[in-house]
Amino acid sequence: MTRKHAIHEAEAHVVTSHGADFFGEDRHALKSLTSLAGYAEGCLSRDERGPVVLLLTNPGEGGTMTPSQAAEISAVLLKLARHRFVRPKESAVAHALAAAATRAADAGEPWEWRMETT
Repeated sequence: MTRKHAIHEAEAHVVTSHGADFFGEDRHALKSLTSLAGYAEGCLSRDERGPVVLLLTNPGEGGTMTPSQAAEISAVLLKLARHRFVRPKESAVAHALAAAATRAADAGEPWEWRMETT
């Protein structure tokens, strides 16, 4: 009989501003973002996927985007979320990221993200 361990290794997450929770943040596992980057490479044109793939594969320790950059990225993420070859789980992550970037752009505030290990 096999058992699942109750204690797991700490996993890296990316926390973005302008999210949908009570504190205005969204939390996404780094594994889901790298998986989404793979879909972006296959489903988007070369011009569109450049900044998105770079952001998803290497978010660094954190960063910010201007409202105009956030608006551009949100349009590409929304296009990726609606692509027919993207699985529903990754599509939901792309849609949540696009919504957060859109909220930041509409508010005229910078869109921020940071790494956390929980």
